[in-house]
Amino acid sequence: MITTDRAAFRSALPGGGRLIGLDVGTKTIGTALCDAGWSYASPAILIRRTKFTADKATLAALVAEQRVAGIVIGLPLNLTDGSESPRSQSSRAFARNLADWGLPIFLQDERWSTQAVERQMIAEDISRAKRAERIDKLAASYILQSAIDALVRA
Repeated sequence: MITTDRAAFRSALPGGGRLIGLDVGTKTIGTALCDAGWSYASPAILIRRTKFTADKATLAALVAEQRVAGIVIGLPLNLTDGSESPRSQSSRAFARNLADWGLPIFLQDERWSTQAVERQMIAEDISRAKRAERIDKLAASYILQSAIDALVRA
C-alpha cells in the first residue's frame, strides 16, 4: 500500500510500530527512525546512491535490523502550488520499488524540510561543510517527525 492518506496509513498500522523516514535525492538517501509509539524521530544513516539494487539492499538491512513496520517517504511538491513535479514522480517510483517488502508506505509532503533544517543549522552556527554532511539525514528526520505528528492526530 502506497498512500498520501494519513488515516489509511494509520489504519494499516493499528498497533503502531517503528517507522523509517526517507529523504530520497539523486545522490543520497537520508534516513531517520522513530520509536514504536511515534513520539520522536531521529536521524539514522546516510546512503550514498549507487545502483538501485545496492541502495535497496542497504535499506532492507536497516529495515530488518530496526524491525520497521512502515515507511515514510518525502514527496517533493512544488513550493508555489503544491502540485506534483518530476521529482515527485521520482519519489513515487522509488516507493513503488519498495512495495514488494509488504510494508505500508506513506508519502509525506516535504516542501519545506530542507529549508527548515538548513535554517536551524545556520542558527546553530554549524559550518557549511558539516551542514552538507548532515542535511539529508536531518531532512529525513524532519519529514518523519512531521508525518508522525500528523499521524498521532489522525
